[in-house]
Amino acid sequence: MKNIILLFLLSFQLAFSQEYMVGADLSFVKDAEDKGFEFKDDGEVKPCLDIFRSHGYNWIRLRLFHSPEGGKWNLPNNLEYTIALAKEAKAKGYKFLLDYHYSDTWADPQKQFKPKAWEGLSQKDLEQAVFDYTLETMLAFKTAGVYPDMVQVGNEISHGMIWPNGKLPENWDNFAALLQSGINGVKASCGTEACPKIMVHIDKGGDKGFTKYFYDKLAFYGIEFDIIGQSYYPWWHGNLLQLRECLNFTALEYQKDIVLVEVAYNFQPQEYKDKPAPFPETPEGQKAFLEEVNDIILAIPEHRGIGIFWWEPAAPKRGFSSRTMFDDEGNAQPVISIFDKYVRR
Repeated sequence: MKNIILLFLLSFQLAFSQEYMVGADLSFVKDAEDKGFEFKDDGEVKPCLDIFRSHGYNWIRLRLFHSPEGGKWNLPNNLEYTIALAKEAKAKGYKFLLDYHYSDTWADPQKQFKPKAWEGLSQKDLEQAVFDYTLETMLAFKTAGVYPDMVQVGNEISHGMIWPNGKLPENWDNFAALLQSGINGVKASCGTEACPKIMVHIDKGGDKGFTKYFYDKLAFYGIEFDIIGQSYYPWWHGNLLQLRECLNFTALEYQKDIVLVEVAYNFQPQEYKDKPAPFPETPEGQKAFLEEVNDIILAIPEHRGIGIFWWEPAAPKRGFSSRTMFDDEGNAQPVISIFDKYVRR
């Protein structure tokens, strides 16, 4: 009986030993500052990474495109840029989540374009290319002293990756092989160091049925990973009750930790101009939204909710900038202070 009690106390302690991930995808912040944009907190100009650290943020998420140069989107997120930004973040105490898109441009549920360098490859050669590219880039991060703490293999891969080969639902065999190749590439980079945690990320935060379908399929194919990543934007992914139902079910069904790895809301009218909004699209409504969503993550059963990441809170002068945490003049919005109560005393 004594041993049972000790085991219970140990498991209870471990449940609370995981550092809660207060994160932000800041993949565009270096580009903005390099071009002269100034971010301000309480009217004072500061490096943006310093602003987020001062408000309790401890993780940075950075996307990596294969060869983004020359694309119409003006995307800076190649390997050199991402390593440079990771160095800045690590020097300030951030942990680092690397987001592989396996594309030269945005990869999401509506598009998963194959990199130009991989066009024309057979399925087997494509699997090898995914493995080689993942291993080479992971080793580049390691050599630079910014080995990721966590890696997501693919971005919002609800409908597959590297189309048409890995497009779902028609190509599950191909998709599973490509996903496994990416995971194997990460693991091959570890050497004597602890391997980064592996995340598999979909965009169905409020959809319990699809979430079960997808992760059941991964289990069928024997895909081993550590973290379930979800996106949640209420205009696409359901209401807060659906988010709560899906995440609580997921935690109990799969016994894996969960990170809401993409979430955002607008501080000015954007998505709800012609229909009722769950929260006002105002600076105050944006803050209330994040408070509610974070409470849902904290309440996930068995302490499986281990973090939340705001998507691109510091990306000025872009089409989605109404979702950022700064106004057009670079002033921090009220939402940035949500986590102050956890770190200030």
